[in-house]
Amino acid sequence: MMTEQEFHVDNTIRLAERMVRSGSFNHLYDEGMSLVEEAAFYLDGEGREEAKRLSRIAATLYAAESMRLTTRLMQVASWLLLQRASRSGEMTLEQVLSEKAKVRLDTDSAPETVVGWDEIPLSYCDIVHRSLRLQARVRQMDDEIYNDGAGTEQKRVLSINPVSDQISLLATAFGHR
Repeated sequence: MMTEQEFHVDNTIRLAERMVRSGSFNHLYDEGMSLVEEAAFYLDGEGREEAKRLSRIAATLYAAESMRLTTRLMQVASWLLLQRASRSGEMTLEQVLSEKAKVRLDTDSAPETVVGWDEIPLSYCDIVHRSLRLQARVRQMDDEIYNDGAGTEQKRVLSINPVSDQISLLATAFGHR
């Protein structure tokens, strides 16, 4: 990606780029992957049981929010896997940029003022809030690394099949193409 001298452009130190290249990235990577695992475990177990006790409106909200949560976490995990692959030299910058174009770091959550949110279990709300904070941190790092921190939104091509894109992205990151 960048050499040590390229970190200093107009006296700006690109901390996110350094962080991805440093040992502290492992903490962020582990946090992201642990949250993916925790969410999956919750949704398949305790969350499934708790959802059965919700009103129809809250159950619908819970189902929609679960899809958003899963999408958000898969996108963050994909970004983290790409950075790890880049860091280890498994992918070139061009490959990372090509695959990164498929990653969306903008999956919002339903507003907590929406009808039914007050019925959503607190343990689930905690996972949602942590996923949003993680996504915000990753989005900020992505912006600093790939957009020079300018806050510009990259133009993204909407996919006809986002699940297929996600599987392809994960397969590429793991080297199974």
